[in-house]
Amino acid sequence: MPLIKAAVAHAFKEPLVVEDVDLRAPQGSEVEVTLDAVAICHSDISFASGAWGGTLPAVYGHEAAGRITGLGDNVQGLAEGDSVVVTLIRACGSCPSCAGGKPTVCETPYDGDKGPLKTAEGGTLHQAMASGAFAEKVVVEQAQVVKISDDIPKDAAALIACGVITGVGAVVNAAGLRAGQDVVVIGAGGVGLNAIQGARIAGARRIVAVDMSEEKLAIAKEFGATDGVLATDPKPWRAAQKAMGRGADAVIVTVGAIPAYDQAPRYLAGGGKVIMVGMPHSGDMSSYEPVTMAFMGQGMVGSKMGDVVIQRDIPWMVDLYLQGRLKLDELISGRWSLDQINEAIEDTKTGAARRNVILFDR
Repeated sequence: MPLIKAAVAHAFKEPLVVEDVDLRAPQGSEVEVTLDAVAICHSDISFASGAWGGTLPAVYGHEAAGRITGLGDNVQGLAEGDSVVVTLIRACGSCPSCAGGKPTVCETPYDGDKGPLKTAEGGTLHQAMASGAFAEKVVVEQAQVVKISDDIPKDAAALIACGVITGVGAVVNAAGLRAGQDVVVIGAGGVGLNAIQGARIAGARRIVAVDMSEEKLAIAKEFGATDGVLATDPKPWRAAQKAMGRGADAVIVTVGAIPAYDQAPRYLAGGGKVIMVGMPHSGDMSSYEPVTMAFMGQGMVGSKMGDVVIQRDIPWMVDLYLQGRLKLDELISGRWSLDQINEAIEDTKTGAARRNVILFDR
């Protein structure tokens, strides 16, 4: 097996270690992708901190782009040299969820302990989120990649793999927002800014960003928010309703903070719904008053990865970027090398970064 460089987690809450690991060749319907860029998502940080458990040692990273450099014998429609986005959505295509048009909640399990990665000594190395993209190369299922135009830079393309599809998709797919409706987006970080973009693209009348930071609210307006409300206000939902003149048709919760989930239904208009995107730690609990939601015909629904169908939605988003209608370059806060990954993670933890991207020298 060829050795590649990867950032390996050996213990939760400890720095990642950049070391040589083994990556086997693609088999069957798998492809090998030599990466140009991988972004750091808060989900990677949560996993590395032990928030959701999992096997160690592990290679995290799941928001990537690069070029195909190897093909399994059963791959069709792709060729070596193709530019692709790599996602964690490992859809089997035949389970009830996939067949029903919900590939993000594919029911076919995947055991990352038995994936293409091994330690340099041949030991178990977990391929986290079916990707393991904090590495020079990945081997993933063909279903996880989408061919893209060579015209989009790989650092921008990498963002589409998770943060962009999650935010835009939460509005367009999960909320089913129609032109003229009103939206509240709680959290103006990377996913929140993309939810704001999704609302703008969908034709929302008012887009109210809610965040703890005045600086982030100002940035939210650059991405399409019409109004900003500080979450530190004693009753921020009242300020949001004043800005809209009514309650919201959709509230997109993009942070994993329990107070945000507790308050989210208060922003709603009759018939509106809360879209739950942000991921609290396992065991965290939220509460709400169900009688109000029942009486007002309101609802709450989870949205994983924006409920996207990647072969449909990613080419659309790439085209929006190439038209200048979807901001991606503006989402990148910093560009780092693989050897700097721990610094990039610490910078991301501060909450000031929109997206930090690891670039690989070629």
